[in-house]
Amino acid sequence: MANHPSAEKRKRQSESRRLHNRYFAKTARNAIKELRNTKNKKKANELYPKVVSMIDKLVKRNIIHRNKAANMKSKLARHVNNL
Repeated sequence: MANHPSAEKRKRQSESRRLHNRYFAKTARNAIKELRNTKNKKKANELYPKVVSMIDKLVKRNIIHRNKAANMKSKLARHVNNL
C-alpha cells in the first residue's frame, strides 16, 4: 500500500487514467466492429474517416502502438474498398 502522499496521488491518477483510456479503447473497438460488419458501401464510406480518427487518437494517447494502428487502418481500408 502507498505510504507517501505522492505515491497515493499517483495511485489515484493512474486509476482514473486507466478508466479513461479503457473507455476510449472500448468505444473505438465497437466502432471498428460496426465498420467491419457493415455490408453497405455508402455507410462504410461515412464510418471509415470517423473510425480512423478514433484510432489516431488512441495512438496519440499511447493507448495502442502506432504500428498496430497502421495495421488496423490498412485492414479497414481494404474492407471498405472491397465492398
